[in-house]
This record gives sequence, C-alpha cells and structure tokens, in this order.
Amino acid sequence: MGQQETTKTSRDDKANERDSVTERYPETEPQKKKNRYRKPKPWDSDDIDHWKEVPFSEKDASGPFLEESSFATLFPAYRERYLRQVWPLVTQHLQKKGIACELNLIEGSMTVRTTRKTFDPFIIFRARDFIKLLARSVPVQQAARILYDDKLYCDIIKTSGFVRSRERFLKRRERLIGPNGSTLKAIELLTDCYVLVQGNTVAVMGDHKGLKLVRRIVEDCMQNIHPIYNIKKLMIKRELAKDPALAQENWERFLPQFKKRNQRRRKLKHDAGQRITQDKPYDPFPPPQQPRKIDLMIESGEYFLSEQEREQRRRAERRQQSEAVSAERRKERAKAWEPPSTEELAQAREKRRRILERAAETD
Repeated sequence: MGQQETTKTSRDDKANERDSVTERYPETEPQKKKNRYRKPKPWDSDDIDHWKEVPFSEKDASGPFLEESSFATLFPAYRERYLRQVWPLVTQHLQKKGIACELNLIEGSMTVRTTRKTFDPFIIFRARDFIKLLARSVPVQQAARILYDDKLYCDIIKTSGFVRSRERFLKRRERLIGPNGSTLKAIELLTDCYVLVQGNTVAVMGDHKGLKLVRRIVEDCMQNIHPIYNIKKLMIKRELAKDPALAQENWERFLPQFKKRNQRRRKLKHDAGQRITQDKPYDPFPPPQQPRKIDLMIESGEYFLSEQEREQRRRAERRQQSEAVSAERRKERAKAWEPPSTEELAQAREKRRRILERAAETD
C-alpha cells in the first residue's frame, strides 16, 4: 500500500510541475511526434508525374532472364485452318520481341515462352494476350497491335453465363451487334476500342478506360438493358467534356435516368363463379383417380406374361399398325389410276370450252 501511494504522489507532482511550466511560459508547448523523422524525398515533388509510363528499352535490361516463363491457350477447331496459314507471320511478330511460339494441332493449343533474347519482362503478358485474341477469331493484323502499342490492352468478356435460354442469349447478342453492325460500330467510336463478338465471348482491344466501358455495356446488354441507353450516356458525357466550365461539376443532372419498366400482365381471377362454364358445370369434388400402369397391364393380362412374350406382343402390335398404314397408302396411290366420274368429265369439258371461248375473243 505504501509503494502505491508513493507512485501516485510522484505522478501528481510531475503533472503539477508541467502545469506550472505552461502557466509561467505559455509559449513553450510539448513537441509533436508527427513528422518528427520525416525528411524531404526527391520523388515527393509536385512536378513529377507518378502515372507516367517510362518506356523500357533493351539497354535497361541487366541480362537474360534466370527462369523461363510460358503461357498456353486452347483454340477452337474451326480456327485451325486460319492459324496454319498465318503462323509464319505470328512467329515473325513474336521473334521481333524475343518470344518463342509453338502451334500444337494435336492438342489444339498455342504456346509462347521467353528466350535468352527476351529483355522486356512485360512482353510475355502481351504475347499471352496476342494468342488469346487469335484464338477468339481476331485477325492477326489487328491482334499484332498489342505487341507494339504500350497503351493498348485486351479483355475477353464471357457472355454465356448470364442467360439460361439459348434463344434469349442469341437475341441479346444480336441486340449488342445491332442492324448491320451499327450498334457495335457506335460502341467502338465512343470508347476508342476494337470490339469483336464471336461465339460466347466478346474480344476487346483498347485502353483501360475503354475496356471498362465496353465491359459495362456488354454485361448490361446480357442482363436485358439495351446498349442504346449506355450509348446515349456516353454521347452526352463526350459533349459535356468539351465545356471547361463543367469539368469539375457533377454530371448526374444532365444524364438521362432510365427506369426499368416491366410490362404488367392481367392476372386471371380464379373465383368459384368464373370456373363455371357452359359445357361443364362446376364440380367441387376432385376428378377420379386414374388407373396406374400396373393396373392396366393386369387388366390386359400383360402383367402375367414373361419378357419374351411381352416383346412378341409388342412386335405383333407394331406389325399390325404398319400394315394398316401401308394399306392406307396403297389406297391413296391407287386413286391416281381410277377413271374420273361423269361429273368430273363434264366439269373438265366445260372448263376447256370457256378457255377456248376466251382465247377466241382475245384474237
């Protein structure tokens, strides 16, 4: 107890001394710990653009890579013929960047890997995107741009998981393309991207901002939101960006607000009075239970037969049905050989006489 009292009194004394010092010298304040060890850094100046992408040249590389990196992708069977034709051109483009490639027609795959001539660490990812675009039916001249343009990226958007019905999926995909490709062309002009719809995917090439916009339009279209709504918003934003006075303002008041409206369907009322029809009166009791399949087999005696006897009975029934159908067809074919009746002959003669009279009048 004595030790606790002494520590408490010592703390109180220190606090009283601190208060007395601040009262005598109000200018002296306790030093703040924040930024105590902070020193000026050369990369913290405002005139440096931290988002600038510095180009990487062969002089910046210290030497060949210690490990080999590789990527492989599968391609559909209908793409094999085209890839075999353009593979020398693909090899030529990749060799310029120090990347080796392989086309495996047995497994249906394309592989890219680094070599000792590769100096850019990021070029293997661009080569991976290059073969992905080739697998999704992008022409080699268009896909090769991603190897040479540092501001160009790609995105493969899957569209098959949004809708279960195949017919509904085809309608929405056709809606994304538009009549004669007009909707797709408008999306390309507004986002500055290359867009190709093929099968269950959409291949896009462009900058990061354009890829984000195209993905939003495609996903909204697959979720039953027409692309024209997003196209209108992009057109309005492009016009607003030209005005420097509105650059720092919120544009929500200028954008159209589209609300999803479901078509209301008339609900049928199931009242006891409306169930009564003229043909069948209303019956409160449920319908009688239908006989089971086993009951019908017992009544016909098929239940007590063996499997071989049942098969023989089925064959006999099928033979009777086929004979009845063939007999009807023979009767229809025999009608062509029956002589016409007197009434039909008279009608044919009268029709011929009228045709001759009309021909004589025209002459």
